[in-house]
Amino acid sequence: MQPDAPFPNASYYNGGPRRDPPLSQAGFIALSVVMALFTGPAIMLNAAVIIVTLVHKQLRRPLNYALVNMAVADLGTAVTGGLLSVVNNAWGSFALGRTGCVMEGFAVALFGITSLCTVAVIAVERMFVVCKPLGPFSFQLKHAAGGVALSWFWSLIWNLPPLFGWGRYELEGVGTSCAPDWHSRDPKNVSYILCYFALCFAIPFAIILVSYTRLLWTLHQVSKMACVEGGAAAKAEMKVARMVVLMVLTFLVSWLPYASLALLIVAKPDVEIPPLVGTVPVYLAKCSTAYNPIIYIYLNKQFRGYAVPFLSCGRTSRTDDEESELQTTVESSNNKVYPP
Repeated sequence: MQPDAPFPNASYYNGGPRRDPPLSQAGFIALSVVMALFTGPAIMLNAAVIIVTLVHKQLRRPLNYALVNMAVADLGTAVTGGLLSVVNNAWGSFALGRTGCVMEGFAVALFGITSLCTVAVIAVERMFVVCKPLGPFSFQLKHAAGGVALSWFWSLIWNLPPLFGWGRYELEGVGTSCAPDWHSRDPKNVSYILCYFALCFAIPFAIILVSYTRLLWTLHQVSKMACVEGGAAAKAEMKVARMVVLMVLTFLVSWLPYASLALLIVAKPDVEIPPLVGTVPVYLAKCSTAYNPIIYIYLNKQFRGYAVPFLSCGRTSRTDDEESELQTTVESSNNKVYPP
């Protein structure tokens, strides 16, 4: 079937026509290979997390629901964005037409922002469990379900407007993928992009930063009070601290270049950005679907103990349930009295 309104060789970029393809055929093939190297593991790792959770009831705990939700969102991004990027780059253009562009842009944005919001939910969950800002707190299924539902709802309400005229989805980078249109100078589009940036990036990042700062401070105080225990608490603190720093750095590397580029284009619409330069932030954000499960899930002993045998086609021989690094730290911290 002939695609409607095709975009041969990414013939539009930054709102203006281009006579020549932005990359050579070899360049498009190289991008396709790079994306395939990340998309394949992303699909495999996130699918493994979902499957082992369905198979092993020991993993169906409230604190793990957000991790599984992120795996679902990342899997969706890898399938709708990663696989299509591999195919379109190999083809050398976006071959699905205007309708396909809108559908891909909406799907990738929906899954991507849901994953981003889930990272913020995980940060809040861990802060409440460890820091207990409201006193004794038991994280239950209703809290986990609420966080998961909120991440999808927040993403949906801010990705639907372009389908109804406030903002729009358009080609980005070298023209082989689609996203919210950062280039249009139309006031309605600019207002949407500014709201989108503030509510779908700035707010999640602020939540992550505040939650993990509070978490690290609490663990530091516990470590100082537990120095008589031979440094066990200090060792646990350092493990969690390294994980938290890695999480924040991953968030910044994945999303800050993309958000910064979008904000730059909105602030200075006349800025000249080479297509390849505009594509790099897009790929960094999409590649987070591969290393998110490694950082957030496979550094968790509880998931790793089931997922690794599954991925290696081995049998699980576990007789009891291991606790994650964070849960171990929480247990060692529950008997401490935190300073005000």
